[in-house]
Amino acid sequence: MATYVIGFPRIGEQRELKKALEAYWSGKISQDELKQTASDLRKRHWTYQKNAGIDMISVNDFSFYDNMLDMTVMLNAVPEKYKDIDNCMDRYFAMARGDANHKAMEMTKWFNTNYHYIVPELDIDMDFKANIDKIVLEYNEAKELGIEPKVNLIGPITYVKLSKIVNGDEKAIIEKLVPVYKEIIAKLKELNPNVTIQMDEPYFVTNPTKEDLELLEKVYNELASDANIYVATYFEHSNEANEVLAKTPIKGMFLDFVHGSENSIKALVDAGKEVGIGIVNGRNVWVNDIEKSAAFVKGLTEAVESDKVHVGSSCSLLHVPYTLKYETKMDEDIKSWISYALEKLDEIRVINKLVKNEELSEYDKEVLEGNKIAIATRKTSSKIHDPIVQDRVSNLTEKDKHRSMPFEERIKLQHENLKYPILPTTTIGSFPQTPELRKLRRDFKNGLISEEDYKAQIKEMIKDLVKFQEEIGLDVLVHGEFERNDMVEYFGEQLNGVAFSQNGWVQSYGSRCVKPPLIYGDVSRPKDMTVEWITYAQSLTEKPMKGMLTGPVTMLNWSFVRDDQPKRTTAYQMAIAIRDEVEALEAAGIKVIQVDEAALREGYPLRNEKRAEYEDWAITSFRITTSSVKPETQIHTHMCYSEFSDIMDAIEDMDADVISIENARSDNSLLKIFKERGYKGEIGPGVYDIHSPRIPSKEEIVEQIEAILEVLPAEKVWINPDCGLKTRKWEEVKPSLKNMVDATIEVRKKLQ
Repeated sequence: MATYVIGFPRIGEQRELKKALEAYWSGKISQDELKQTASDLRKRHWTYQKNAGIDMISVNDFSFYDNMLDMTVMLNAVPEKYKDIDNCMDRYFAMARGDANHKAMEMTKWFNTNYHYIVPELDIDMDFKANIDKIVLEYNEAKELGIEPKVNLIGPITYVKLSKIVNGDEKAIIEKLVPVYKEIIAKLKELNPNVTIQMDEPYFVTNPTKEDLELLEKVYNELASDANIYVATYFEHSNEANEVLAKTPIKGMFLDFVHGSENSIKALVDAGKEVGIGIVNGRNVWVNDIEKSAAFVKGLTEAVESDKVHVGSSCSLLHVPYTLKYETKMDEDIKSWISYALEKLDEIRVINKLVKNEELSEYDKEVLEGNKIAIATRKTSSKIHDPIVQDRVSNLTEKDKHRSMPFEERIKLQHENLKYPILPTTTIGSFPQTPELRKLRRDFKNGLISEEDYKAQIKEMIKDLVKFQEEIGLDVLVHGEFERNDMVEYFGEQLNGVAFSQNGWVQSYGSRCVKPPLIYGDVSRPKDMTVEWITYAQSLTEKPMKGMLTGPVTMLNWSFVRDDQPKRTTAYQMAIAIRDEVEALEAAGIKVIQVDEAALREGYPLRNEKRAEYEDWAITSFRITTSSVKPETQIHTHMCYSEFSDIMDAIEDMDADVISIENARSDNSLLKIFKERGYKGEIGPGVYDIHSPRIPSKEEIVEQIEAILEVLPAEKVWINPDCGLKTRKWEEVKPSLKNMVDATIEVRKKLQ
């Protein structure tokens, strides 16, 4: 039996790669310095895994930005529009984030996680060919450390299925790519004739069709005919694919038994394949019940030869933080219930030893004993259970879940009350988080400045922002969120039942990292969270000021959620807590309240048969949060990159007055479904991409607005950027927003 991980985090336990990337992008370090940081991190991460007793360690799980983008480079699937950039690294980052002359490629969520990938743009006429320079470099680095690594690749079917096809069809492109993958495999075998290849095919957890499965069998009959290939699926079960792949020459499969507990290994075992049992959760931080997991693996594989069973992570550990060793301030009880990436390596090793009936080392015995104590105390701790919160959930009624007036009637009241023009302009909420601002918050948190001084400086920033918004002519203003570190973390820090880490950073995309809250107990709101800041901002202007809140579903989907009760229960607790804040904002005179559900889409189960249950509690949670306000109070929501076609019923059921969506990278294709469905609410499609540093011209935004108006009636359209502006710089934000407002005024004149 061997131990394995599907992949390892790469941003660095102190976010070293993030800092190096941002220094490189700003011209502060050279390309060689960036590459050296990357090399140092890779070697450190491999050493951690080797020292923890992991047998199958990956190369090519590291990336400067994204593994799908790396695969695009490896296959020479670079779109023509970027080929005028001679420098390989500059071209790579232009595809990822754009530059002065190039728009970035589309970005969307990796299945139902909060990780974003760069969507390939594939054309059947592309000159696909193999380039494994990146893998060769990493493979040789690992060999120098005494590691014979496995090589991670995104499988051809998943790669194409998750791509944007600009010319040709999926099947033809896959068939054209298979020889290129065979060439990659041949080149890898030059490094080591017995090289182990992990081919990731998570597409096959998403209700594959008969045609998909036929293609899967054909592809892997070719690719695995003379190679040691393990196919990895994760985030759900892949039973249809398991049966098909059992008939191919693959060596084995790595399967997710945390989120895909229905996975069956029978066909694989009967065919003599090796099976990886992914039993340690790569997507959540709660400790694994080691003895229970070992018993599960033993029961599942008792009739299987031991050398054909492997124990590992359910998916890549990319989705969890690095290590608890930097968590010096966390409550000791809560900390004992948590396991980050390095701690999960220990769990994998000890489970494997228990399954094999191997003698445990003294350290392993300590790990196991600590695990037993953590499992026991978590079940009984008074820090987790709050009878008052439980009663509020139990006493919810249908009235708590519906607005008091139909949309068509209340939107008229809102127009009369708010008096905004056609094509009203606004922003999504946040404004730049400068180093000076972060230092101010950090100094306050560390007690280096007084609360009075801190608040005075934040209010001065709000005052300046309100003045700027009024000067350029925005219609509905925001206060800028200068007091907030993160849209989820800020609220989580003020809620009971939620804990925070010092260093629990997880990569979202590129250099962007988030520090998810730890929802460990019953959730409640002890006091106002945003009222002071937003009412101050409203006092500075006659224009409507939006109250900015994060919705309950996004709070859950961007948090590490307790796994000891149904997610529905935790969602309703969160919804009631956020509702208390909505009601407080309304009572304070705020007439527009945005409850962001940026992550609603990404929480969807990957299997169709499981979606209805999720939609039921997710949409109900949003309505619990927003339905108690007066008809005159306008409720906005915002969603990040999403495919909306299959969730329109749910979006309509949310019953928001205005929805803003990320749209600029999608050529308005997301909007067509709103038109086709006759969506009743008002819509703010993003008119420019905030994930790119480029400044859109007024003329460009005019074209974008006019393209939107070809799809949607002007009476329903709001004008706003794609998303919040916190990651951008002021020198980018100010001209971009001015151009946006000027473009809107020009289009309004044309409409008149």
